[in-house]
Amino acid sequence: MIALSLAEIAAVVGGQTYDIPDPALQVTGPVVRDSREVESGSLFVAFVGERVDGHDYAGAVIAAGAAAVLASRPVGVPAIVVDDVQTALGALARHVVERLGATLVALTGSAGKTSTKDLIAQVLRSKAPTVFTPGSLNNEIGLPLTALSATEETKFLVLEMGARGIGHIRYLTELTPPRIGLVLNVGTAHIGEFGGREQIAQAKGELVESLPEDGAAILNADDPLVRAMASRTKARVILFGESDEADVRAENVRLTESGQPSFSLRTPSGCSDVTMRLYGEHHVSNALAAAAVAHELGMSADEIARALSEAGSLSRWRMEVTERPDGVTVVNDAYNANPESMRAALRALAAMGKGRRTWAVLGQMAELGDEALAEHDAVGRLAVRLNVGKLVAVGGREASWLQLGAYNEGSWGEESVHVSDAQAAVDLLRSELRPGDVVLVKASRSVGLERVALALLADGTEGEVSAR
Repeated sequence: MIALSLAEIAAVVGGQTYDIPDPALQVTGPVVRDSREVESGSLFVAFVGERVDGHDYAGAVIAAGAAAVLASRPVGVPAIVVDDVQTALGALARHVVERLGATLVALTGSAGKTSTKDLIAQVLRSKAPTVFTPGSLNNEIGLPLTALSATEETKFLVLEMGARGIGHIRYLTELTPPRIGLVLNVGTAHIGEFGGREQIAQAKGELVESLPEDGAAILNADDPLVRAMASRTKARVILFGESDEADVRAENVRLTESGQPSFSLRTPSGCSDVTMRLYGEHHVSNALAAAAVAHELGMSADEIARALSEAGSLSRWRMEVTERPDGVTVVNDAYNANPESMRAALRALAAMGKGRRTWAVLGQMAELGDEALAEHDAVGRLAVRLNVGKLVAVGGREASWLQLGAYNEGSWGEESVHVSDAQAAVDLLRSELRPGDVVLVKASRSVGLERVALALLADGTEGEVSAR
């Protein structure tokens, strides 16, 4: 964070200082909510959770070098006490981004936010110092913490914004007002909470409504609900996609033998070829979104293409591809899932697995409401149409719908199976995997299906998997 005195911070957040011998003492370290992340000069934010109260760690964080605690009550050590810690954190973030003068890029969408954010960050940091959301910390706590990690050297601040209802993104844009706003897509993630795709579009469009007249709204030309958001912004509109009308578009899209996308990137400033290190054709749209942001910020087509071709995955458990010594390839995409990302992952598996036996180890897609049965059934059917070798549906009722969809789509019989939990899936795979197989693991985060991928990778290291 930029250096601020405790007195300045108290004034910004409207707090009272307690047990602070020197109000001129500066916070020079990171602002953190986890006591294990405290460094010398940190500001520790004491949240009260369901199981843990941050105030209980006040003494320990000061002993570890924190300058003070941002708290909702006096804690017997240097503290700035406020009525509401979350509101105070947001106010501090707003103050810091206004002081910074960095270009703020915000993005949202139903699928691909984190992968696209990682691409944008890697492209922009090839040009200038860039700070970006770690992982998918895209809510009212993670977003201001990310903004507060920026320093005087930061030129670009890239923030992922998530939403679970109308007004959420509007709130986030008030904390960190963007100049560039990117909307990737409107899908069915969290549709059970929103009520429908039109409501999701309403929520996502709050991002472009927040943009200033001299800003840029970067919209997906291939998604009608996103493209329609052009009427909701006073900013200049830039379209990306494979449509001929897109300002930044992909031509001659193809996949390498290993399933990595390759295409010609066309921008208003020129054309250049891209071959990505990431897996799956769905990353083409993500790359175009990143390219549109980079073009808006003055990068040439050659510079953008070079950076996109060098970019890798920065966030764990998102299409992480690892080949074991015995030739089994494990694709760990278990961080989260929705119908759009599930379909994209299955298509990537099909492309990667040409000439090899493929396994789709899939679990529940959460928060789909009344659409849950139809969406799980459709994913199971798609696995059949893509000729996936075997579907292993893991978990309860929703997983059984995946397996039933596959069974009803074709004469799969024993080629699809429903197992009770992650351990049962591991046991099945240990007994049936053979060298050369490709295994995709994917489900909503709550399922914890990464345990399957991690077990398979550990087996590969230890040489425990039987081959037949």
